[in-house]
Amino acid sequence: MHDGGDPTVLREGLLQRATPSLAYGFGSALVVVSALLTGCASLPDTLDAGPVKNGFELVGRVAVRHGREGMNGRIVWRHGSDFDEMLITSVLGQGIARITRRRGSVELVTADQSRYKASEAESLTERILGWRLPLAGLPDWVQGRADPAYPARVARDARSRLRELEQNGWGIEYQEYEGARPLMLRMSRDNIEIRLIVDEWTAPQ
Repeated sequence: MHDGGDPTVLREGLLQRATPSLAYGFGSALVVVSALLTGCASLPDTLDAGPVKNGFELVGRVAVRHGREGMNGRIVWRHGSDFDEMLITSVLGQGIARITRRRGSVELVTADQSRYKASEAESLTERILGWRLPLAGLPDWVQGRADPAYPARVARDARSRLRELEQNGWGIEYQEYEGARPLMLRMSRDNIEIRLIVDEWTAPQ
């Protein structure tokens, strides 16, 4: 279900606007959060206010490579027990997508206000953005643990922290920690690679 145009044409347009350079790295990705939010000219420029129950708020940098294409950007993400809200922007602050999960439904809104809905995020983001976002498992993975609902293979470091994780077709490599909290992750599946650096993390009090 969607209110937008052809996904293939839309995806090509998103890549042209969002990736002035397809260099795969984080060197030019550091922008302040206020610039990220105010740069979403056609997307809502804030996430919904209110307390996060049994969840967290995260700000980070992301680099995605899928096939011969790629993008660098930033995310602002609020995760709760019954919802997710995520803004994805380019390194220049251009809005790429806003993703919302509520009550078993996922909605993706693009910069031109086209709206797309599905029951889960991976197929939806692949269809519209060209790459899969593993939103179902990501809340656990960024906290250094496997999703307890599915089987997993794990390898741990000398401090019993996850070093490698395989779950639901994804391979997750934990490249850096701050104490027990992951700072840098590399996630891969088929021809997709997603690198995430966590810059800010706020857990509920």
